[in-house]
Amino acid sequence: QVQLVESGGGLVQAGGSLRLSCAASGRTFSSYIMGWFRQAPGKEREFVTAISWSGGSKSYADSVKGRFTISRDNAKNMVYLQMNRLQPEDTAVYYCAADRANMSSKVSDYDYWGQGTQVTVDS
Repeated sequence: QVQLVESGGGLVQAGGSLRLSCAASGRTFSSYIMGWFRQAPGKEREFVTAISWSGGSKSYADSVKGRFTISRDNAKNMVYLQMNRLQPEDTAVYYCAADRANMSSKVSDYDYWGQGTQVTVDS
């Protein structure tokens, strides 16, 4: 019912910024919890941030608090991830995900996933 496509990844130097976008299609986009996850080579996919369907509640992994900001525009069916003060350890493939239930930091709780976009931070 929901299709997700990420964009905005690329190569940046440490201390720089990137803004990722997630374009969603489907009739019930505004009712979904949206999240961002990331996966580095040889590591499991990990939670980055999530936002409620109304945008009024947000959660962040400790590793990105104060540096990353999630937002959504339901009228445009878009979710964004603003990433500031990027560090080499932020290098990963970033995935947009949608959940029909409560906000969660677990991969298994999300119902729909995008294809991912590569973010590489050079020191």
